[in-house]
Amino acid sequence: MAFSLQPTLENELIILRPLVTNDFEELYQVAKDPLIWEQHQNPDRWKKMVFKEFFKGAIDSKAAFAVIDKSTNVIIGSTRFKLSEKSSSAIEIGWTFLSRNYWGGTYNRSFKTLLITYALQYFDNVLFLVNENNFRSQKAVRKLGGKLAHELDTDLSYLEDERKGALTFILRK
Repeated sequence: MAFSLQPTLENELIILRPLVTNDFEELYQVAKDPLIWEQHQNPDRWKKMVFKEFFKGAIDSKAAFAVIDKSTNVIIGSTRFKLSEKSSSAIEIGWTFLSRNYWGGTYNRSFKTLLITYALQYFDNVLFLVNENNFRSQKAVRKLGGKLAHELDTDLSYLEDERKGALTFILRK
């Protein structure tokens, strides 16, 4: 089976399926909460015009997912893959946000585990680039087993990102 940037994945809690243009309004109902973005490098992403640009980027990436609560069939967030520009053995998971009603670990861990498990079938490293001030996301990635690139014994500094203020967390096969 070949790697796909947009497989449909599911478990007992979550369905991850490719994000489509018609998902905009339902996803914006989640994204319009300013508290979701308060630690984000783009804290005004809750504004509709700003979110439209983010959503367009997600659709154009052909690697974005709608995160769906399986019990209600409601979109509760979004995430996406990005192939690493620096290494063919790494893929990034990012651009993730989740309705505050689902914060607290269970749902985030559930869908990220789906993505990580799938990605590690094809790549040696899964990357998470997290804003240096986004302590909530840093904590969540650490709970998944992510380590800062400079904390690893093996030199993976070539995977460090140039994005201003981003920390690179790595999960390895």
